[in-house]
Amino acid sequence: MAGASPGRKALVPPVIGDLFICDVLEASPKDDLGTMEHPIFSLSTKPDRRILKYDHNGASVEVVPSVKGRATIHDKDILIYCISQIMAGLNAGREVSRTVQLKAHDLLVATRRDTGGDSYLRLREAFERLAGTRITTNIATGGIEATSGFGLIESWEILRKTRGGRMISVMVTLSDWLFRSVLARSVLTLSRDYFALRKPLERRVYELARKHCGRQPEWKISVSVLHKKAGSAAPVRVFRAAIRKMIEEAQLPDYLMSEEPGDVIRFARIGVIEEEAFAPALPGFDPEVLDAARALAPGADVYALEAEWRAWWVQTGRPRLSVPERAFLAWVKTRKG
Repeated sequence: MAGASPGRKALVPPVIGDLFICDVLEASPKDDLGTMEHPIFSLSTKPDRRILKYDHNGASVEVVPSVKGRATIHDKDILIYCISQIMAGLNAGREVSRTVQLKAHDLLVATRRDTGGDSYLRLREAFERLAGTRITTNIATGGIEATSGFGLIESWEILRKTRGGRMISVMVTLSDWLFRSVLARSVLTLSRDYFALRKPLERRVYELARKHCGRQPEWKISVSVLHKKAGSAAPVRVFRAAIRKMIEEAQLPDYLMSEEPGDVIRFARIGVIEEEAFAPALPGFDPEVLDAARALAPGADVYALEAEWRAWWVQTGRPRLSVPERAFLAWVKTRKG
């Protein structure tokens, strides 16, 4: 099979149940590739009721907030926790579901939040923003491209003790769009120190560095493109000043930032990136390969495609490939049909 394309064999299907119990202690934090790439979450610390429209490389996203504002990047902790738990279940061969039951205390501890009474109130407000924020997009997840509208979570329910009123467990139903991404293992492991980042922009920039730099030693991007990808509402000059402050403070996990001539920001990997349980021993693809994949599959998230292809490669026994890039592109071309 040297040099051959993996073809279109399907991934081994996971077992889907009606409810998944989040009970995996110390599950590695995972983030989905779709929301890492596109600026869906608000970076504002105040209610953000602006409608966001974003177009990049054939992918379009419109985010419409509820009256309570757009879901924030801190609200995203809930999704990261759910994704992490489902991925741990998949890796353990358990039945999974897009409806999960979790203990609020476990979520707060895992995401390094205070467990005082006000934290539970803020958690409820986060659920409301996540359910109220509506997304319309053509971003492909799990190998399927569909223009559709949905909430980041479909529904939620809090169970409380009758005395004291503290929430004891929460039922959350993720959107089909997000669940497909998880089933396709289109996720990346985050540093546990991600939750120690308190500034919204720091979190967003780390997401972008984690996705685009990956296992490569470095990643460079212009300030103007970084501004667009981050989804910042600040003027570029204000954004640039914030990035320079981040460079000075050097708080980003795993990556060292620096400014280069031409208004370019360089991210150099300094940490040991934890690999996914399914990650293959294949080198990361050069940007030219991903550009070729975009040309073959307009509108698709090429990073999600890459993750899906790598997952398939592992699950089929890691066949020897003399030119992995050629095999990947041949697979992308075949998928179009």
